[in-house]
Order: sequence, then C-alpha cells, then structure tokens
Amino acid sequence: MAATAVDSESLGSGQSAAHTHTLHAPRAGATAMFIHDLRELFKVRVVGLVLVTGWGGYYLGSLASGVTSMQRGLIDTLIGIGLVSAGAGALNQVLERTSDAKMIRTADRPLASGRFPLWVGLAAGLGALAAGAYWLLMYTTMLTVSLALLTAFTYVAIYTPLKRVTTLATFIGAFPGAMGPMLGWTAARPQIEWPAVALFGILFVWQFPHFMSIAWLYRDDYARANIRMLPVVQPDGWSTVVEALFYAVLMIPVSLAPWWLGMVGTSYAITATVLGLVYLGYTVRFAQILKARSEDESRKLARDLLKVSVLYLPLLFTALMVCAVGKH
Repeated sequence: MAATAVDSESLGSGQSAAHTHTLHAPRAGATAMFIHDLRELFKVRVVGLVLVTGWGGYYLGSLASGVTSMQRGLIDTLIGIGLVSAGAGALNQVLERTSDAKMIRTADRPLASGRFPLWVGLAAGLGALAAGAYWLLMYTTMLTVSLALLTAFTYVAIYTPLKRVTTLATFIGAFPGAMGPMLGWTAARPQIEWPAVALFGILFVWQFPHFMSIAWLYRDDYARANIRMLPVVQPDGWSTVVEALFYAVLMIPVSLAPWWLGMVGTSYAITATVLGLVYLGYTVRFAQILKARSEDESRKLARDLLKVSVLYLPLLFTALMVCAVGKH
C-alpha cells in the first residue's frame, strides 16, 4: 500500500531464479525459502513502515480524544491495516510480475521467478485484503475501512499500471503511500481532522527525496522494465535533483504542522527542524550526482540519501509521539 513510502525493491537485490510452478521445491531449506517468499510477496518491510505510521496516527488520535488505555484498539487497528497493506503488496506483484522479472533486484520475487504460480499471488492478495477490511470493519470505523480500501485500490489499480505510462505515477503513488497515519487516526477518532491531514502531509512530502534516491539508484533496472521514472525519462539527473530538493525544503515547514496545530510543544519543533535540516543536507549532497566522477560515487550518494530517509521518518514520528505525551 505504501508504494513510495519505503519501497522494498530498494532494500534487496538478487538474480532471477529458475522458473518453477510448485510452492514447495524439493530441496534443503525449502521451509525457510517458503517463509522468505511469503515475506517478499506481502512486502513485509513496507508493511512494517505502514504500521509504524499507523501506530502514530492511532496514538495521537487517541490522545486527542483523551484516551490513555488504547492497547486493544491499537492492536486491532494495526492487524487490519497490516493485512490490507500486505494484500495490496501481493496484488501489486501480480500485476508487475512480468516487469519484475526484467529487473535484477526484483527478478527473484516469488511470482516473477515462478516459484509461486499466479493463482497463489492472486488468492493471497485478495484474501489478505478481504481479511483486513473485515477486521477493520469489526473493530474500527466504517471511515477507516473505506479509506483503507480506497488506498489499496489507488495503489494497485491506478499507481501500478501508470508506472509504465507517465512519471506522474510517482506523485499519484504518494497518496496511498501517505495514508498510514490517516487510517490510524480515523480508527481512534472517526473523522478526518486537520491533525490527521498534517500527519498525511508529512508522509506525502517525505516520500519524494526518498523515492528519487531509489529511482536514481535503480534507474537502469527501471529502464530495462520500461517503467517511466524521472531518471529514465530525463537521464541527465536535473529533474530528479530538483524534485528531491523541492520536497526536502518543503519537508521542514510541513513537519512543523503538528506544532502549529497545538498537538505538541516547542521540543518537537526543535527536534523536527534539526531532523529536517539533516534530511535536507543529505538531499543537497545527493545533488552531486550531477557531477559525479563515477557510477560508484553516484550510487553512493543515492544510497546515503536512501538510508537517511529510512531513518528520518521513524525518528520524526517517535519525537512526535513522545512530545505529544508531554503536551497532554
């Protein structure tokens, strides 16, 4: 569901496996491989980040309602969000199995490699999606269910096919990628409010420097699969750098929105500003790809920004949650 919010493609690579259509290959370590394939199919690392931001949204929404005991509701919310996100990730791979097979870092995914047949990916994706929606319906709010299903639909049916058509897919994909905290908030408080919009805005803006680093790092892979990312369409790197810098600058005032709305105090504002400046600093450093002397140097600049972006978000949300307790 979080397409541009940590893309699991960026965190691993592998060569294409031999094509087979059995779930359990008769070899040593088959169980471990099966578990690994399930983790890849459901994009567990992406789901993990969605859950962190969903947790933040639920926690802050509960504080706004004056609720201090939230363990059971939080767990039910995260189970539902996690299942919907996992289902969307599997359905994304169903649609992208052909293009995944063309890219080095995704060729070993279970559907792209043929270790899982198509029906398994489809059944697993639809099953997880339906189970997550049902769970949210039973234990949260109709608004949360509706937003979760809309998020999954946008990610799977709009963003995924558009990646092969236009660079605007990145912008469109940022919407479902930013829905984690909104889902958490509406599960705690069944209405869309400005604090929830602020959390959504943080996730939305954060994704662009993060994903520009991924797009540059794996631009050859994207080109091989005919996926229309900025570095593929405009390979000189200027548009990639400009977009990353624009959103890294915007990240600082957007990250301060919870402070402006009175959700947190000055300690958060200071922390968010420092984190934002670090994120901006690494994005400025990333701009050196325009004059990198080698591909290794260029890749290092992109990978460093990617690492910082992955650290920045949980640190910011941790600061937000900790400072919100002091505020209340």
